[in-house]
Amino acid sequence: MSDSPASVSWPNVRLLWSFIRPHRKVLSLGLFLGLIVTAAGLATPMVIKYILDTLSDGDSMLVPVVVLVGVLVVTGVVGYIQWILLGSLAARVVYDARESMVRRYFRSTVGSLTARPSGELVTRVTSDTVLLREATSSSLVELSNGIISVVGTLVLMATLDLVLFGATVAALLVVGGLTLVLMPQVAKSQKRAQESVGRLGGVLEGALRAIRTVKSSRAEAREAERIIIDAKDSQLHTVRAVRITALVWIIAGGGLQLAIVGILAFGGYRVSTGALAVSGLVAFLLYAFMLTAPVTSMAQNVALVQSGIAAAGRIREVQDMEVEERESVEVRPLRPAPDVPVLELRDVVARYAPGTEPSVRGVSAQIPARGHTAIVGPSGAGKTTLFSLLLRFLHPESGEILLDGVPYSELPFDQVRSRLAYVEQETPIVPGTVRSNLMFTHPEATEDEVWDALRAVHLDQTVLALEDGLDSELSGTSVSGGQRQRIALARAIVQRPDVLLLDEATAQLDGRTEAAIHEVIRELSQTGAVVTIAHRLSTVIDADTILVMDGGRVRARGTHLELLKSDELYRELVSALRIGVDLQVAV
Repeated sequence: MSDSPASVSWPNVRLLWSFIRPHRKVLSLGLFLGLIVTAAGLATPMVIKYILDTLSDGDSMLVPVVVLVGVLVVTGVVGYIQWILLGSLAARVVYDARESMVRRYFRSTVGSLTARPSGELVTRVTSDTVLLREATSSSLVELSNGIISVVGTLVLMATLDLVLFGATVAALLVVGGLTLVLMPQVAKSQKRAQESVGRLGGVLEGALRAIRTVKSSRAEAREAERIIIDAKDSQLHTVRAVRITALVWIIAGGGLQLAIVGILAFGGYRVSTGALAVSGLVAFLLYAFMLTAPVTSMAQNVALVQSGIAAAGRIREVQDMEVEERESVEVRPLRPAPDVPVLELRDVVARYAPGTEPSVRGVSAQIPARGHTAIVGPSGAGKTTLFSLLLRFLHPESGEILLDGVPYSELPFDQVRSRLAYVEQETPIVPGTVRSNLMFTHPEATEDEVWDALRAVHLDQTVLALEDGLDSELSGTSVSGGQRQRIALARAIVQRPDVLLLDEATAQLDGRTEAAIHEVIRELSQTGAVVTIAHRLSTVIDADTILVMDGGRVRARGTHLELLKSDELYRELVSALRIGVDLQVAV
């Protein structure tokens, strides 16, 4: 059963208010200034009536003119200040919303982030927050001022002529009822339009990332059409919202115009009977005309607030994303005994989503504080899931993981990750310079440590040849896949980590560079732990221990020669990759 509109919108309204609340004093000042502008506007017809009465009486016009000029000056100056104040407030609200969402993203779990396309997440920060601009600042003030203006105008109209006042109220009730019926449709259309924009951003970002595959597959037109479907969908919903909003404006403005024509005719009749003075009719008509602007403005601002509520609903989904709790556990010193493994898994079971098959099933393994441990197995065996568990991107459903003999559950996230360095399979480049990439994990690293890491991965001459050296800007298109892998590895080894996790770290390297990386692995394994995942078994032949995984379990462990003798799957993996090993002799 779907939620009712009320149950869906009120949490969004509360979120909208949460962005406004820190600035409520500024908003109150804006409201006060708006009241001054509204009061000045309400006074204008009375001043004009005063001028007309003065003319008819033949008195001096100096005072009425001074009063009129004073009203106009106050209206202009206060309106200017209010405009700047509310514009600055709107910019601050958008900033606060963006800051909140960006911080939430980086505190969220990897699983909750990867469940949505990254382009859609970007759209929520860049596009949805813009809809908050008017909804949380000027629209609220103008809506409040509009209500006060309408009420004040009606009160003054009532003082001029109760009969004409009754006719005006009847017209307003009809216009207001039609507007209230139509406004929820605007919010629904705006929400669907933003959802389409989010999907468009996600698909477009993924397609651009894979642009080489798209072009080589001659799929440019197909991908463009697929993405344009979401753009078209957003257009249709936006046009629907515009049509409904336009209908609201026509009903509000046109209804009042018809009411004014009727009031003019009826008012002329009352003047002819002597029930109303001409100056009173003029003042009443001015107030009737004045109603058009606030009523139309109220309709427009209600639409903007509805759009803001729709945007708040999408922003609320970000606020509901699961986050990594970092402050709840106190950092504790680790002083392991010499024979305690740096990492240990005890009968670990984990799955990515409830109801799905476990990705690892009852895995138990020890990673010694020194040495090279390799993990091999066919695709889908659970190798990368094991790394996700060690890095706390994923949490065990049952079982336990320990760091230096201490359960992960007793340690903060940062303390665990500060002991590990990770080179992921896709090896992304972080936007910035070569230097910022290399110092990303260890901002306190020295220049010598940075160059030592570059030399280890055979990138020092390449960086020296760049025009700005370490300060050269990097982008995803300016470096090759192999260079990205080497930069990622250099980033991980700038300060020698206690545990280095390598996921297919040599997949895109030439033979010479791969040999250098093997040398780095051998060197690091003398003083710390190196754990590698590889489909190229040449990377792991010299490992101290090899774990063979299949179907989420560790089916065998041992050295290369031991596994060649004892495990059929390992022999098949070695044979399939044609490693230069005499299997018959080894077996």
